[in-house]
Amino acid sequence: MTTPRTGPADALPNGIVDAHHHVWDLTVRDQDWIAGDRMAPLRRNFAPADLRPEAAAAGVTASVVVQTVTVAEETPELLALAANDALVAGVVGWTDLTAPDVADALAALCELPGGDRLVAIRHQVQGEADPEWLLRPEVLRGLAAVAAAGLAYDLVVLDHQLPAARAAAAALPGLTFVLDHLGKPPIATGGPRPWSEAVRALAALPNTVCKLSGMVTEADWRTWTIDDLRPYADTVLDAFGTDRLMFGSDWPVCRLAASYAEVLAAARELTSALGPAERAAVFAGTAVRTYGLGEIRGRPGGGPGERG
Repeated sequence: MTTPRTGPADALPNGIVDAHHHVWDLTVRDQDWIAGDRMAPLRRNFAPADLRPEAAAAGVTASVVVQTVTVAEETPELLALAANDALVAGVVGWTDLTAPDVADALAALCELPGGDRLVAIRHQVQGEADPEWLLRPEVLRGLAAVAAAGLAYDLVVLDHQLPAARAAAAALPGLTFVLDHLGKPPIATGGPRPWSEAVRALAALPNTVCKLSGMVTEADWRTWTIDDLRPYADTVLDAFGTDRLMFGSDWPVCRLAASYAEVLAAARELTSALGPAERAAVFAGTAVRTYGLGEIRGRPGGGPGERG
């Protein structure tokens, strides 16, 4: 699997790591995926200053901000943000995996202000019409460059794209693949199958990790219950184990269905049968190890909210 570019996990302060959230400024660029009346609550700016009080109240001491658009300018902006905000320990950015110079592009990102916070790359595979987009030769070449740069790769895929994700992970055993939002199971509209079979096949590969995130917005936004989420959470807990499962809020997208506190409370309830060490892995350790956050969080500057 990918060897983290950063240092030991024990440099991270005690607390929860939120391994998946977003920020955006609509005065800088539009977020064209925020469309329609249902998405209207998200059509405003969201900055770390908006997240910080909610995160602090929840005991979150570090976070990972994740790209939202396939625009090259966004990742340098997120890196600069992370360099000046003590809460943001890592950045999952974007670059064109199909570009001939992808290795040079990754190296350039790592040299930017905040470049040491770059921990992974992501592409909106869920928006690609080709269900096997990840298996295109130029994409596999780009993914190999991600591995060579010491980064992980976040998978944002729909359930029917999971077989291709598994094939890509099998083809690149040196790259850690991080599955966002459990692979977006159809919680609101269907049962666990065939999603469960596909996600278990992915989890059988040792270079795969999963985020316990995004469930409330895959469920019915108004009526979801813990019992609706439990079969899906239980599946990934069993398939990946706690050492390959990490909590993510998916803030502010989660606000369509639940508050930050409600998302965290749901994750706590869904993992309530675990022992202390296993819970510590889900809520901090897996993210620290997978993304190599230890040395990043060990930088001077103190706790959340003391910068930026």
